[in-house]
Amino acid sequence: MAKKISFDKAYEELQNILHELQNEETNIDKLSDKLKTAKELVAVCKSKLRSIEEEIDSINE
Repeated sequence: MAKKISFDKAYEELQNILHELQNEETNIDKLSDKLKTAKELVAVCKSKLRSIEEEIDSINE
């Protein structure tokens, strides 16, 4: 994911992808793209959460 994206936007996009997959709104041809996007969004969210966790840990020291 080349662009910077906020945690909230990444989470919202993940929720949309999940909804599409659960409701079978994604055809098989687009499934691979959706899963790739979801993987990138999860990485963004994890990175942002780790960063916050590190900030909290540094404050608690």
